[in-house]
Amino acid sequence: MNNCYYLLLDLKSDEQLIAEYEAHHQSVWPEIEKQILDSGVLCCEIFRFENRLMMKLEVDESFSFERKSQMDENSEAVQRWEALMDQYQQRIGNNVAGKWRLMSKIYHLEA
Repeated sequence: MNNCYYLLLDLKSDEQLIAEYEAHHQSVWPEIEKQILDSGVLCCEIFRFENRLMMKLEVDESFSFERKSQMDENSEAVQRWEALMDQYQQRIGNNVAGKWRLMSKIYHLEA
C-alpha cells in the first residue's frame, strides 16, 4: 500500500515572482524529476492558492524523508534547483529545518 504526504510552503507575495515560479514548474529539469522518482515518490503534485503551495507526495515503501534528504544533499542538480527556487520561496513560521512543512491529517472519510 502506498502512503501519501501533504506539505505546505509559501511563495513570496509578488505576482511576478509567482508567475516565474510557475513557469519553472512547466519545465522541471529532467534530472530533478528523476531524483524525485528515484527516491520512492510515485506521484508528486503541487497546488497553489494565492502564495501558498500544497504538495502531495504519493510514495512507495522504499521512501523516507531522511533518504530523500541525503540523496538531495548529494545531488549537484538538486542543489542548483533548490538555490534557484529559494528566490521565490519563504518559510512558514519558524521553520528552520527546511522549506516545506509536513501537514498532519486531522480527518478522513472513506466509502
